[in-house]
This record gives sequence, C-alpha cells and structure tokens, in this order.
Amino acid sequence: MIEIKNLTKKYGEQVAVDNISLSINRGEILGFLGPNGAGKTTTLRVIACYMPATLGSVSVAGYDVYQSSLQVKEKIGYLPETNPLYSEMGVIEYLYFIAKLRNIPSGKIKASVRKIVELCALGGVIRKNIGELSRGFKQRVGLAQAIIHNPPVLILDEPTLGLDPNQIVEIRDLIKRLGKEKTVILSSHILSEVQATCDRVVIINKGKIVADGKKEELQSMIKGREKIYLRLKGKESRAVVDFFGSKKDIFNVAIKEEGIDSVEYELEIDKGVDLREEVFHWTVKNKWVILEMIPKKISLEDVFRRLTIEGDKE
Repeated sequence: MIEIKNLTKKYGEQVAVDNISLSINRGEILGFLGPNGAGKTTTLRVIACYMPATLGSVSVAGYDVYQSSLQVKEKIGYLPETNPLYSEMGVIEYLYFIAKLRNIPSGKIKASVRKIVELCALGGVIRKNIGELSRGFKQRVGLAQAIIHNPPVLILDEPTLGLDPNQIVEIRDLIKRLGKEKTVILSSHILSEVQATCDRVVIINKGKIVADGKKEELQSMIKGREKIYLRLKGKESRAVVDFFGSKKDIFNVAIKEEGIDSVEYELEIDKGVDLREEVFHWTVKNKWVILEMIPKKISLEDVFRRLTIEGDKE
C-alpha cells in the first residue's frame, strides 16, 4: 500500500530523514515512534504530499507522491499534529465544507456527513461551534475531516496529544475500528497507546530506522533479558545497588523510585532464570526487609529507551 525507498529529507545542511526504506501493508496499523526531532513528522508530511523529499521515492496505492500528488491525496486522510480546524465554524458547517473540498459529489455529501458524524460520535455537538468543543471532541472532528472521503490510508500525527485518559481510550477505540478496513500510520510519544493500538512498530532515531517489527519481536531485541522490580524498606540504596551489581546473574541494577521509607530497584536478569529465591536469601542475609518483589518482561518502553537514548551513548 505504501512504499518508501531511500527517502532523504534535508533542511539546508541538517538531515531530518536519512535514507530510510519502508513498506506498509494494506490493513496494517503501524506505530511510528521516535524522540523529538527524530524525523517522524517530516516523514509523514512527505507521504501526505505536504512537502517534497530531497532524495528517494514514495508511492501510495501505486501512485508516486511527486508525479501523481493529486491521486495520492485522494487516497490519504491526514490528521497533522496541529489539528486543521476553523474554530469560528460550526461542526456541521465545517464537515460540509471539507466534503466539498474533497470533491464528494453533491448528491452524496449529506449521506457522507451523516455517516462520519455517527462513526466519530459527534451527534451531540454538531450544532456547536468548533471553538466551543473540548479537546477530545476537537480531535474527533479532526479525525472526521481526515476520513470523510473514505480514504484507504490514514495518517495520524500525535492524535491523542493533550487528551485525558478517557478521551485517549475513546480515540484509541476509534482508530482500532478504522484499522480494520484502512492502512493506518500512527505517530505517538505515548508508548502504551502504541502497544495497545498498533500491529507493528517502527522506531526512528536521528533520521534513521533503528527497529521495525511486531511488538513481540521488538521486545525480544533486548535478547534474553527480563526484570525483577524489588522494593526494600529503608534507604540503603547505595549498598543495595553495589551488592546486587556484584552478582554475575544480574546484568544491571537501577533505582526506579525512592519513597519516604523505601526504595524500588530494577534488576535486569537472564530470560528464564528465576532469581526470586536467591534474591530473598540475599536480602535476609543483609537484613533488608522486602516489601515487594515482582518479575516483569521487557517492555516496548525498554526497547525504545535502549535504541534512542542508551544507543546514543554507545
């Protein structure tokens, strides 16, 4: 559905996107992750024909974004990070306006607007001005304008930015419904949202793709590692870190949280090795009181940090 080959985008001497290649399949929800300035938004803007690339090629549904930009725009629904709304317009007025811009035949506009109002659950606000809406409803209107022409490809740049937890769940559920029949590219800083919504994850850092795969595949990139979260009573954090750091079966020890009378530690261990009994005996021997001990698997956040922060230090 989308083919990106050797895409490079420069702003003067600055390289924002550095020779990336990527294929995105029909009906796939792709999570596009990266720190600020990694090249996510630039890549999405090139795909959406918002800006030209410096080098490389991009095609959407067989159409080249440079040679056939009008056909590509017909195939794409785009919700940029800055929601393209007119606050002085009414919701229903705005949707009719967008429908005309999208060249929906006049005889089908009413039905298209009715369908999109139902899909995005806008029935309770269609008579209000956009400027009167909550941020959650504004995001719904933004999604409505992106899909009113029923495009096969949907590009969403930070669609849940600034929303409260309830609004995030509502937008996430809507995206998952849309993903059953469309190709969706979702850019987000909220890793839990990507984990809950997307089928596949691509991580970009400093303009280059550093990871691409199913969520489970990416989590296995930190090969053979699991974690134990350990909360001990008291404040002997330095002694605890030094002690566990000296054990050959523990690869890394970090302080995660310091409470009033306790400290939480993160122990990184070999996958499949159960050290809980040994950890218990070690703490008893040192007269440390265990308040909590929880084994956990490597998360998508761990992968993200390893590739975009710790990887920069290597």
